Amino acid sequence: MEYQHDVLILGSGAAGLSLALKLKDDLKVAILSKGDFKDGSTYQAQGGISAVLGADDSFAAHIADTIEAGAGLCDEKTVEAVVAKAPVVIEDLIKLGVDFTRDETGAYHLTREGGHSRRRVIHAKDKTGSELENKLLQAAAKQKNISFYSEHLAIDLISEKKLGGSEDRVMGAYVLDIKQDQVKTFKSNIVVLATGGASKVYLYSSNPDGSTGDGIAMAWRIGARIANMEFNQFHPTCLYHPHAKSFLITEAVRGEGGKLLLPDGSRFMQDFDSRLELAPRDIVARAIDHEMKRLGIDNVYLDISFKGQDFIKQHFPTISRRVKKFGLNMYKEALPVVPAAHYTCGGVETDLSGSTSVKNLYAIGECAYTGLHGANRMASNSLLECLVFANSAAADINAKIASTQSKITIPPWDESRVSDSDEMVVVSHNWDEIRRFMWDYVGIVRTDKRLARAKNRIKLLRQEIQEYYSNFRVHHHLLELRNLAVVAELIIDSALSRKESRGLHYNLDYPAKKNTQVKTILQRQPKELE
Repeated sequence: MEYQHDVLILGSGAAGLSLALKLKDDLKVAILSKGDFKDGSTYQAQGGISAVLGADDSFAAHIADTIEAGAGLCDEKTVEAVVAKAPVVIEDLIKLGVDFTRDETGAYHLTREGGHSRRRVIHAKDKTGSELENKLLQAAAKQKNISFYSEHLAIDLISEKKLGGSEDRVMGAYVLDIKQDQVKTFKSNIVVLATGGASKVYLYSSNPDGSTGDGIAMAWRIGARIANMEFNQFHPTCLYHPHAKSFLITEAVRGEGGKLLLPDGSRFMQDFDSRLELAPRDIVARAIDHEMKRLGIDNVYLDISFKGQDFIKQHFPTISRRVKKFGLNMYKEALPVVPAAHYTCGGVETDLSGSTSVKNLYAIGECAYTGLHGANRMASNSLLECLVFANSAAADINAKIASTQSKITIPPWDESRVSDSDEMVVVSHNWDEIRRFMWDYVGIVRTDKRLARAKNRIKLLRQEIQEYYSNFRVHHHLLELRNLAVVAELIIDSALSRKESRGLHYNLDYPAKKNTQVKTILQRQPKELE
């Protein structure tokens, strides 16, 4: 089965939906989600969106905070452009009907999070993501030129060069319709990756199950440049409970005065950073990891109960209700927390328009590396990046779409030489093994010995997975595993190449930060392309 669109958007979060709404309404647009449209990271986001909105704030301060958090690897032009456009995208969301929280004066309430020197995070209580996602979906559903496809997982991007053409450009994607168990061909003049991050490569993660690095892996296989994959952000405060799975306790709890405590009730952040609980996430996560290993404890605690029930109900209604289901009372006690993989700061390298090194291929949101985050992302700059780059990518696509046609014929998906698998246990076993050794060897604190072990394991597993992929019909769990393995190897290779400790990459063998500031770039040679 074949479909034809002008623009194919893989991903239905803030980045993909915002872009679709900014495209010209005479363009035929497809939005694909591998699950439900609300299954991604956007819907789960609790915090907010950073922007210079307060009288005591300035673009210069927001820029300085972002660059400091990025540990010297941010692209200053990108930071300046994003910060300058932040108030504009916030105004667009207000016009769209996003219900941001107001204070007692009627003004928009701004909170402060780790790394910020001012209160500049606008939010919808503690459920900004769901409010944003709902409003974007409602607006997109009204557009007659936009078609939605849920439970459609892209297998691979289609390259003109691989099909015998002269240009290195994308022409669409082969896609698995999970419900129908059928592979479809989506032809498109433009493909936009808005697939989110890859934090499910780790055993413990705050992310939804779909964060398996699909867009990054597909871009790598087609030959796009990948940057800074060694910088994986671990959120310091994920709820520690056997049934909570991946429930995040928002940064705003610390922003509003929450304290991190050891089991004896004592604070410890003063031993690590003068900013205490409001230090950037890499510092707080390493501090918690250090104390857990030093004391042999399973978790630390986050306490905001001293603020009182009324304050907590007003600022964190969703979190207080959710933890109550696990038998915890946020009004009266501290919450058990641990660090968990949270955000992929590296990704598919793009320019300021979201364009990648492959013609007609764009990447926006968490799957992209734009230079905004550098070696560490500052809190609440992620949704901002999605919105700003959705606008700039849409403007670039609108201007170029007329010159993107390809005359190469795309062959249908070939299943003539494969069979049904009778050993899906191989997939589940390899999935578990990757996530466990990535957590143990490529986690918050690394060494060359640990990284070498991880490299040996992933080489063997990738060979095993590729053999399995070549012999059996595709299944969505197999496709996610295949992508997860690619991303794991990209992270390992990037980490091995960085002989220093900077931002989110901390290697005990190289504890110092180098004077030179160089980003890590990975790119496949033409002869290596699958």
